[in-house]
Amino acid sequence: MTFTTESHPGVRAEMPAATRGFVLNHSMLRVKDPAVSLAFYTGVLGMRVLRKLDFPEMKFSLYFLMKDDDAAAPDEAGERTAWTFSQRGILELTHNWGTENDPDFRYHDGNAQPQGFGHICFSVPDLAAAVRWFDNNQVAFVKRPEQGKMKDVAFIKDPDGYWIEIVQPDLLTGLGRS
Repeated sequence: MTFTTESHPGVRAEMPAATRGFVLNHSMLRVKDPAVSLAFYTGVLGMRVLRKLDFPEMKFSLYFLMKDDDAAAPDEAGERTAWTFSQRGILELTHNWGTENDPDFRYHDGNAQPQGFGHICFSVPDLAAAVRWFDNNQVAFVKRPEQGKMKDVAFIKDPDGYWIEIVQPDLLTGLGRS
């Protein structure tokens, strides 16, 4: 038998037929300064920008980023937009124009009180090498892999203070086992 889902209170064992084809496409983070955030996500985490969409009447821009080194996106902008919205694991950075010019402007990171949003996560092939890379790029750590009760998991911060969990999948096989 093939695994479909764990069973917990509230979990529906059968996928509703009407949801076939649904894809979790993207998560969105608001950013104060797109140049700073794009430098971090492309230069430190190796993502690429698939598409930028500007909305002058509402004074904001959207940047869609992906971390899939082999995905071949179409060259034509309209086709690339449609392709972007069909993918999995996209990060949308939303910039409300003018925030970059306000030195006191900050977004809530979701981890300060009252807590809400927590983090996004990147899996890496070598956690120790990733930690060295982050150190070499002066990335702020919330938690290093050797700190705290949960070992082999790191948390870094992006330029807006959002937490990013960093994991090496093969180090986590014992998680949740007593």
